[in-house]
Amino acid sequence: DEIQIGMVDLQDNDRWIPLGQSTAWNWQQGCMLQWLPGTDSTILWNDRSADGYVCHLLDVQTKEHRVIPSPVYCVSPDGRTAVTPDFRRIADVRPGYGYTGFPDPFADDPAPHDTGILRIDLQTGRSELIISIAQIAKLGERSNAQSGIKHYFNHLLFSPDGSRFIALHRWQYPDGTRLTRMFTANPDGTDIRVVIPNGYASHFIWRDPQHILSQSKQYCGNDNWGDFLFEDKVGGHVEEIGHGILDPSGHLSYLPGGEWILNDTYPQGPKRLQTPHLFHVPTGRRIDLGHFHLPAVYTGEWRVDTHPRLSPDSHLVCIDAPHGSEGRQLHLIDISTIIGLQ
Repeated sequence: DEIQIGMVDLQDNDRWIPLGQSTAWNWQQGCMLQWLPGTDSTILWNDRSADGYVCHLLDVQTKEHRVIPSPVYCVSPDGRTAVTPDFRRIADVRPGYGYTGFPDPFADDPAPHDTGILRIDLQTGRSELIISIAQIAKLGERSNAQSGIKHYFNHLLFSPDGSRFIALHRWQYPDGTRLTRMFTANPDGTDIRVVIPNGYASHFIWRDPQHILSQSKQYCGNDNWGDFLFEDKVGGHVEEIGHGILDPSGHLSYLPGGEWILNDTYPQGPKRLQTPHLFHVPTGRRIDLGHFHLPAVYTGEWRVDTHPRLSPDSHLVCIDAPHGSEGRQLHLIDISTIIGLQ
């Protein structure tokens, strides 16, 4: 299926501005459409060619356009480098997060040597394998090791200064269950640090270049899932944030300055309400931004998480949610008065 790429002009009655299209996308993360850091008007998104996945870079003002022969996941803050997992393998083990169209050539190999995390030069398009799945599968001890486990990478994110990036190492058992480790590495794949080794790591965000907020469990005396602040070190300091208040399963991000955390929930209660919320770290106060009904038809691969995102000026939060008979829509929530912005 082909999707359209475009912009919405909020100053012109939400006018739609078409820019391109893609056949490399999924329900949870689209085609990784994003603004290129360090530029005022360049966007990038993944697509599919006859030979494989590619990435478009388009200046929405000048219309200058080029294509590099690799898909992109996360871009460094200076806009020069990207890292990416193998979307073919993700599609095989976790539908909804990879791209269809090209089968995983290593589908029968639990931990292949020739695929993993690529680093891409966004100027030249050159890519290189910096961490293989085989390499990370052999690194350190893993809980509940057994035969038939299939390894893969997902969810990469550069630190605010671009000095390191996070990746999740996941392994899936024959019955479909999976465990996850979080590690960080330099942009060239060196100095790998397993920050969360116990198999329980989920949504995360960098607070600063030395600390990561992530959902995990079995830390700080909490055997249940919670939100924990980890040092970017092996065996570094850990503290729990917002115990019993900040949702332990939502999509986390920090507002500039680190005093506020933006988060959400999965469907809760008989009405299946999803609740984006703000958490004020100094006071421990939570402010819900609304309750959004998710009809039961939206489930599994086709679910609609709210995935709250912050505008560059921190005034607005954008979420995804179905609306009546119109299906998936974008909703804007003004938070400027809540966080004291003028």
